[in-house]
Amino acid sequence: MRIDVHGHIGRVMPDRREFIDVTALIAKMDAWKIEKTVVLPLSEHPEGAYLQCNTEDVIAACAWNPRRLIPFCLIDPRYGNDPRIDFTHLLEEYASRGCKGVGELLPKMDFDDERCLNLYRQAGRFGMPVLFDMQDRPNGYGLRDSLGMPRLERALRACPETVFIGHGPTFWAEISAEVPPDQRSGYPKGPVTAGGAVPRLMRLHENLWADLSAGSGYNAMTRDRNFSIEFLDEFQDKLMFGSDSCRRSDAASPCPIADFLDELRRSGSLRAEALDKIESLNATALLKL
Repeated sequence: MRIDVHGHIGRVMPDRREFIDVTALIAKMDAWKIEKTVVLPLSEHPEGAYLQCNTEDVIAACAWNPRRLIPFCLIDPRYGNDPRIDFTHLLEEYASRGCKGVGELLPKMDFDDERCLNLYRQAGRFGMPVLFDMQDRPNGYGLRDSLGMPRLERALRACPETVFIGHGPTFWAEISAEVPPDQRSGYPKGPVTAGGAVPRLMRLHENLWADLSAGSGYNAMTRDRNFSIEFLDEFQDKLMFGSDSCRRSDAASPCPIADFLDELRRSGSLRAEALDKIESLNATALLKL
C-alpha cells in the first residue's frame, strides 16, 4: 500500500462544480491502493484563495478518518510582513492538532525572500518539512527562482534543519540541464541532459527531497526512461509518491504515476526495495507516522 504525500480536498479545479470531500478522497485512495494521504491546504495565500481549502478545513476533514488522513498546515510568509516575526504560536497549535508539515507553500515570492527563510527556519525547528510549489510564471501562484535554482540552493544552505519537498513544473523541468525558456513552467519533452539542477542539488543537500506528483512529476519520470530509472535508484531515500489529484471523479480513472511505478515493479526495472521506499517507507520515516 502507498502513502500519498500530496492530496487535496475542497473546491480546487476551475470547474466550480468539482468538490473533493472526504468520501471522494477515500474512494480515490481505495482505487489507487493508497493507505494514507497527506492533505495539503492551499488558501492561506491570496494567490490560492480561490482554491477554497485552508488549514482549518484540512484539520477538520482529517479528523473524520485520522487513521488514513494526515494534515499539513499552511502559513503565509508575509503574515505581519516582517522577516523576524515569530510563528511559534501557530506552529505549536498546528503541531498539537496533528499537522506533520507545512504546505502546499505557493506564494508568488522569491524562494529566498527573507520572510520565506524565516518561515522555513521555524518550520524546521518544529520538525516540519516544507512542501512547495515552484512555477516560473508572471502571474498565478508558486515560488520563483532563476535557471539553475540558485534561490532554492540559498534556502537549503540557510535552513539546514528544514527538509524541503520539491514539487511543481519549474522544479521538475530542471531535472534536465537544458530547459527551453518557454517550458520552465511546462512539461518539457525529450531526453534529459545530465547536469540538471534537481539531481545536482539533491546530491549536495541532504535536506532536499521531492514528491513525484502531478503532471510535472509524471512528465519528469517518463520523458527519458533510462535517466528516470537511474534517478529513482540514486535518490530512492529522498523521493516520495504523490498524486496531486484535484478532481472528485478521479477514482474512476488511472493514476499515471502509480501505473508507472507499478510497471517498474512488474518489469523489474527498479528494485522492489527502492520502490517500497518511494511508495511508503520514506514518507513514514520523514513524517514519523
